[in-house]
Amino acid sequence: MPLSRSALPGPSSRRRPRAAVAATVALATALGVLAGAPGPATATPSAGTAPVVTRAGLDPQLVAGRGADVAFVEQEAENATTDGEVIGPDRTAYTLPAEASGRRAVRLTPGRYVEFVLPRAANAITVRYSIPDAPRGGGITAPLDVAVNDRRVRTMTLTSQYAWLYNQYPFSNDPTAGLLHPDWWITECSCVPAATTPYPSIPTPFRPSHFYDEQRLLLGRTYRAGDRIRLTAPGGSNAAWTVIDLLDSELVGPPRVRLRAANVLAFGADPTGRRDSAPALERAIAFARRADVPVYLPPGTYQVNRHIVVDDVTIEGAGSWYTIVKGREVALPTPAPDGSVHTGVGFYGRSAAEGGSRNVHLSGFAIEGDVRERIDTDQVNAIGGAMSDSTIDGLHLRHTKVGIWFDGPMSNVRVTNTIIVDQIADGLNFHTGVTDSLVAHTFVRNSGDDGLAMWSEKVGNARNRFDHNTVQSPVLANGIALYGGTDLTVSHNLVADPVREGSAIQVGSRFGAQPFTGRLLITGNTTARAGTYELNWKIGLGAIWFYALDRDIDATVDVIGDSYLDNTYNAIMLVSDWPVKDLHSITGVRFQDIRVDGTGTSVLSARSAGSASLRNVDARNVGAVGVNNCGSFNFPATGSEFALTDLGGNDGGWLAPWQLPNTITCDDRPPVVPPPPPSAW
Repeated sequence: MPLSRSALPGPSSRRRPRAAVAATVALATALGVLAGAPGPATATPSAGTAPVVTRAGLDPQLVAGRGADVAFVEQEAENATTDGEVIGPDRTAYTLPAEASGRRAVRLTPGRYVEFVLPRAANAITVRYSIPDAPRGGGITAPLDVAVNDRRVRTMTLTSQYAWLYNQYPFSNDPTAGLLHPDWWITECSCVPAATTPYPSIPTPFRPSHFYDEQRLLLGRTYRAGDRIRLTAPGGSNAAWTVIDLLDSELVGPPRVRLRAANVLAFGADPTGRRDSAPALERAIAFARRADVPVYLPPGTYQVNRHIVVDDVTIEGAGSWYTIVKGREVALPTPAPDGSVHTGVGFYGRSAAEGGSRNVHLSGFAIEGDVRERIDTDQVNAIGGAMSDSTIDGLHLRHTKVGIWFDGPMSNVRVTNTIIVDQIADGLNFHTGVTDSLVAHTFVRNSGDDGLAMWSEKVGNARNRFDHNTVQSPVLANGIALYGGTDLTVSHNLVADPVREGSAIQVGSRFGAQPFTGRLLITGNTTARAGTYELNWKIGLGAIWFYALDRDIDATVDVIGDSYLDNTYNAIMLVSDWPVKDLHSITGVRFQDIRVDGTGTSVLSARSAGSASLRNVDARNVGAVGVNNCGSFNFPATGSEFALTDLGGNDGGWLAPWQLPNTITCDDRPPVVPPPPPSAW
């Protein structure tokens, strides 16, 4: 995601921040949840309750055919048996429930448990959890007992070393720190602190976020459907509380073996992780290129603390559960030419300036980094550089800055069947001139910025597709974001639970992006519980939102067959920034065959000049007037500067004739009516 964020428009703006927009919440609420203040009643389903399987907290039937095909099944802790406390629901930023999948989780004090019933055979689990930070930051560790059918089989060691960020962008690990940018506008005091006398009192910790992490565990044997997995925070734990968000369970197959290959063990790699295996891996790569064979990484953990440059090579692991490439973040003695002050584990194509790499194929292993702070100049991503005519398949990427960040120009890369979790910044970003490329059946959870992004900075992206992916709980920004480009497609994705300063899908003319040209097709996607509250301007965002900040959005834009479920505020928003509201517009967006099930406020909110057409846009459970049409806030006698065309079939009574084509119905802040849970149409 780009480095700075611009404020949204508002008729009563005062002073805009120079960089990241301030956002806040009632800090007392956040601290109450973090400190374990009384919450909702404990949920205690009876023993033997049938397992509840969800996808992004939804009934799987509501999202059939959408999102990534994954090997695991997901179960929310709030649907399991527990003697702990269910926290949430809450969509307020800076709180534990807001960052949980489905906006609810289970809080365990020492001695308490949550128990899941396996819906099918499994020999591996993933636990998404949160434990407290250390008083001065840096994290703690704490045990979590894992029992099957009342018999303890493992003790996991949880950590908060990769969680807990504070303060203003680009954030801090120190909960006691004062403002990083006292010269920025903040909503806590509705002021610029550095220009305010007396200087306002800003409580700490200031804006805590990024609470969750996840951990995988092989159980050692296969358990049957109906067996019970119990997670217990043991007595005497140094964690005052342990929050369990969900459990993924999976039947992992045996390790894959590749006999005709350059086996890294033959070149001196250490599968115990004690010695640095980077030189051995590079020797294996050099041999494999000469011999025209793949490189094979057998089961094990391989220590790698710097970039491995790859070009014209295939690297295969035994499977992401078995082969782990893991490294420390290392401070560089002097900054690199690209501005990096650290390096770390990562597989990088050559830079585009050097011609990039080609014919790179990476599959079947995990990359685990050691990134605990956000430094935007650092190249500490799991996959980076430029790789044309290449594939990435079946990787598991965790604890790096960005899972995959490609700097083009480059073309024809395919990212498939990959899991990207617990990133400090983006999950994946196609940056600068990436063309004819695909991301499919990839699962992203707990990104610290956009989950999946295409950013056409300086050079436009073209003819790329994000298809059948799942993005859950991006802590900052959007699930899927497009910043300029030509002939782009976003199709059949599932996006849920964005937390702040963004939403599920954004089409943004911002961050210096090249214009949108050709056709932009957004089709067959489902969003859930999307649309965050932009506290600087006191408005709610749409589940899908178009943002004209740097220039007009006037390409051919078709939004077809999407479903927007349980929207916190609006389902659809079209907006231009206040200082440029009379300069830029959003025109000709076509919405067709859309289903909107539940809005806290409106179905469509227009805060820009421009136009849109609507055909077969059906809505129900609408919290306020169907259309909030403010146009460009000039309120001319001729009506709003934004015009709607009714092409028929817009059922549910939300689009009334009197609202057409451009009746001013400007009420940005109506009372929010929480919608009921979505159901089959």
